[in-house]
Amino acid sequence: MTGFARPVRRWVPPLSGTELVTVLDRLRGWTPFDGGALLDDVAAVLDDVPPPEEDSVQLAERLSGHLARLVTIAVASEAERDPTVEQLVVRARTLHADLLPCGRQEAIAHLRRLGWTANELHDRLTAIRCLREAA
Repeated sequence: MTGFARPVRRWVPPLSGTELVTVLDRLRGWTPFDGGALLDDVAAVLDDVPPPEEDSVQLAERLSGHLARLVTIAVASEAERDPTVEQLVVRARTLHADLLPCGRQEAIAHLRRLGWTANELHDRLTAIRCLREAA
């Protein structure tokens, strides 16, 4: 047999050149999840001694980043089917959207809520084997 009986459609790549550049840029900017850094930040805000006021903004940004990453992991692994994970994801999204309050006590309370939620979500994702346990 020398030819096809039916015409074959020409192959079309699934992504355009611009879309491939976008994917490449995202891959270059990607950093792996660091459970140790998460636990360090959680420890800093849940310690008996509150973090220094000048560290509050950076801690809030890092904890919000940890929460966003944990939520992404939960959604990608379909862990949201777990009722506990679902509740924690909702809480994480709410906290991630909140700004750091101006008052010192309110800021500490917000940081601790971020820390508890990140810690609980991390623990739950570890328990249902979506993440490896961080040392």
